[in-house]
Amino acid sequence: MNSLLADGPTVNGPTTNGTYANANVTIADCGDSALVAKAVGLATEPAWQLVHALADALNAVQLTGVHDVVPTYDALLVEFDCAATDHDTVRRVLAHEAARLGPHPAPTTPPRRFVVPVVYGGEYGPDLPEVAAQLGLTEGEIIALHSGSDLTVRCLGAPAGAPMTDGPPFPKPVPRLASPRTKVAPGSVAVAGRQAVICPMPSPGGWPLLGRTPVRVLDLHSDPITAYRPGDTFRFRPIDPQQWDDYTDLSLADCTDPADPADPVDPVGQGGGHG
Repeated sequence: MNSLLADGPTVNGPTTNGTYANANVTIADCGDSALVAKAVGLATEPAWQLVHALADALNAVQLTGVHDVVPTYDALLVEFDCAATDHDTVRRVLAHEAARLGPHPAPTTPPRRFVVPVVYGGEYGPDLPEVAAQLGLTEGEIIALHSGSDLTVRCLGAPAGAPMTDGPPFPKPVPRLASPRTKVAPGSVAVAGRQAVICPMPSPGGWPLLGRTPVRVLDLHSDPITAYRPGDTFRFRPIDPQQWDDYTDLSLADCTDPADPADPVDPVGQGGGHG
């Protein structure tokens, strides 16, 4: 492992040999065209904040040859064109930005809050009864817990930037399905372990399905194709199956909370009788 902790004191700033260090970040090669930066020595939340701030910083630099920066929970994958740059160049920039940020960087982008309508159970959430039985709760209690608090988007996963969020406060983790589905409908709202997700497009999946949202999760004509980013939050709002058509012309971008000054419109309230 190529660590920023080598060759000098483990403090933020230049080390004794002139390189930069952050005691809470290590960097390692990952194949011939990628590096991994990992937050170390921090609790879960600060580690997540640090790797996402580092991703934002590296994106802002626009380093030649870097074509993808993928932050997760406590690590950051940086992929580059090895014909245009090299490990040492990318590592130096990563080390410099990590040292500049320090262990507790402030968020660079204010989070947005999305209110997402969901039809729970039945054909929309076929695994709701099983999840309730596994957790020793009623279906209504599962819905209340899933929709009762804001869930933070922690990273974007497969496929197509699926929003991986904190899970609801269930009493214990939710097991994955013994037999994964070969196709999950877009908009499906799923949980597994202590995580939750909205499936953005048709794909296989082994996470239990609690419900489905009628709004479009992706906008393939926008850049980026997702309205959300890590740090944003989702609040799920139960609706009846009869209200499904009220929302089918909306995208997730239309569902920002009215308290968000960046987008004061609340299309989730357009459908009448929601709640």
